[in-house]
Amino acid sequence: MALKERISNTSRRQWIWFIGTASAWFLFSLWAGNLWLLLFIFFLFDIYITKFVPWTFWKKTKNPAVRKVMEWVDAIVFALIAVYFINTFFFQNYQIPTSSLEKSLLVGDFLFVSKLSYGPRAPITPLSFPLAQHTMPIVGGKSYIEKPQWKYRRLKGFGEVKRNDIVVFNFPTGDTVATNMESVDYYVLSAYNANGSEGIKSDRRTYGEIVYRPVDRRENYVKRCIGLPGETLEMRNDSVFIDGSFLPNPKLSQHNYFIQTDGSEISSKVFSEIGINRDDYVAQDMSGQARMQDLAYADSMSMANLGLKDVSGNKGKLYYNIPMTDEMVEKMRSKPFVWNVIKESEPAGSSLYYPLDYQQGWTRDTFGPLWIPKKGTTITFDTDADYKVAAYERCIKNYEGNDFDYRDGKVYINGQETNSYTFTMDYYFMMGDNRHNSADSRVWGFVPEDHVVGQPLLIWLSLEKDKTWLNGKIRWNRLFRSAKK
Repeated sequence: MALKERISNTSRRQWIWFIGTASAWFLFSLWAGNLWLLLFIFFLFDIYITKFVPWTFWKKTKNPAVRKVMEWVDAIVFALIAVYFINTFFFQNYQIPTSSLEKSLLVGDFLFVSKLSYGPRAPITPLSFPLAQHTMPIVGGKSYIEKPQWKYRRLKGFGEVKRNDIVVFNFPTGDTVATNMESVDYYVLSAYNANGSEGIKSDRRTYGEIVYRPVDRRENYVKRCIGLPGETLEMRNDSVFIDGSFLPNPKLSQHNYFIQTDGSEISSKVFSEIGINRDDYVAQDMSGQARMQDLAYADSMSMANLGLKDVSGNKGKLYYNIPMTDEMVEKMRSKPFVWNVIKESEPAGSSLYYPLDYQQGWTRDTFGPLWIPKKGTTITFDTDADYKVAAYERCIKNYEGNDFDYRDGKVYINGQETNSYTFTMDYYFMMGDNRHNSADSRVWGFVPEDHVVGQPLLIWLSLEKDKTWLNGKIRWNRLFRSAKK
């Protein structure tokens, strides 16, 4: 059938579908800033109008089994393409896996994450299975094909990352992963291993295979943005300062506390009433016992250092590592059997903090000052070169793709000796609201702009893992609440 005849036989309904679909695709191509995408309109024209390619040949088959199977295949392929498109450019679902943002966001919260808030990121690894971040469900193995790798580009969105925004992003140091310990930062593992990264790679029985993941295939994390590009962040005695100005803690932020009782044991009912989950007061070992210590044999010096009571020889019992908000602390203090509630402090040198290979005695409560890189800003290596290399080498090398070498006190970038570097991306400093139980920028450093995924808008489902479906499993009071606070 000739082209002219095919067009003349086209129904009004077909033309409406074509014009509507082509118009939507035209607007999308303009938004994406890629006019090559307009060539796809010829493909749509054939689907709806000319039909030179028999896209629905199976509908004419006389075999009902073939027709039924192909109907399912057609529906599944369409659904996968639609899901991939929606997930990439508009929104996705995200479940809170850890307590790092409690009590702002709880473990078991399911979030509706908007890609439009900061502008969707164009695919970097375009060939991937929909809804699978990096591993195929059930069968295992990679859910993506590593090539091609496209350059980072972000489409226009409704705004930019602002201070105190809760942000979903790809885990920056998730570029390298030990498959037997995927939940543990590879670089932290290497820092604690006596033989560094070589010790990790040589012990496959313990750590498994070491794999590399592209930017958009790295694990998704969610934290609160505390520091913006170009700012200097510092923590003094658990208080955050930005460019020297005090930044109040989020309203529902938590810290770890010691709780000293008169010898009474705190029941699970009391913990639950105050809002403390079982995992927060039970030791993380096979015993499943509460984080509690009998102080009967504690020495007086240790008790004095912690500020604990000793009443006529009764030293009471001590609960430790209990995360609470300010409101929860006041509720706990009001209990008649509670003697003391004391915020925990961390001794310098007890844990590793960023930059991992240049320890300065920083802690989770006393950190910095640390300058956050900003696009177009130049740093020089003429002073404090050792520190600056430790703090910004990863940005220059891993995130911005340069060859970097530091030897004999001199910096070499892309083979050329240099005394300065100008950043090509913005960076952010992210922290959890559960300040003493959060692996965040204090440990693994900055979040580059190309790792930003989107902003959680609302909680569409919330499940309490410590309870049954018939006994409060669904947190009804959290459904359809804003996730931006």
